[in-house]
Amino acid sequence: MPASLAALAVVLAAGPALTDGLGYASAGEAVFANCTSCHQIGPDARDRIGPHLNGVFGSKAGAHDGYSYSASMARAGADGLIWTAKTLDAYLENPRALVFKTRMSFRGLSDPQERADPLAYLLSFSDDPSDIPEAEPTARGADQDIDPATLALVGDPEYGEYLSGECVTCHQADGSAQGIPSVTGWMVEDFVIAMHAYKSKLRPHPVMQMMAGRLNAEEIAALAAYFKELE
Repeated sequence: MPASLAALAVVLAAGPALTDGLGYASAGEAVFANCTSCHQIGPDARDRIGPHLNGVFGSKAGAHDGYSYSASMARAGADGLIWTAKTLDAYLENPRALVFKTRMSFRGLSDPQERADPLAYLLSFSDDPSDIPEAEPTARGADQDIDPATLALVGDPEYGEYLSGECVTCHQADGSAQGIPSVTGWMVEDFVIAMHAYKSKLRPHPVMQMMAGRLNAEEIAALAAYFKELE
């Protein structure tokens, strides 16, 4: 079969049409089958280990009535995290990029299409699916992938200690969490991803966005190395 026909066959097998620039809802339903041990969706959906996902697009994180969220997820919602195509895509790629210590035991999907398809499926159970990609709450932002060279930077912990003065005015260096989450002992990659998520305004905390916005990639790597050594 010619390559062009083979590609067309894959598209037709996946579903009749893209869902407004995301992915194929029918293919996404198959991907979502891997999530049903924790999440339900549809007319008879109920909360299980995780909350049901009806109406997730446009909702505030950690705000589904009747479900007991982790402190980290509740804090993310209080900070202003809204589930849009952009933030859901980032969460499916790496949950800890948005919500560190989330209870969701999921390693993430690195393939953009593997995320786009379940997003299209989730969207079919939310309001106003025709809004994508033109308007919030379902507008899809630019790619948030971090350059592998940025993740590969080896930070200098001594420089990180020098830079940490403003950090420890809120975050306790001894790892205690007095109303503010601890950053001591974070895995370096998690710390770097989180800080760049603030820098790009993917994470919604305005103070952290300002702080991260002042830092370059080398400085973020140095802070990550310093706080990792404190565990």
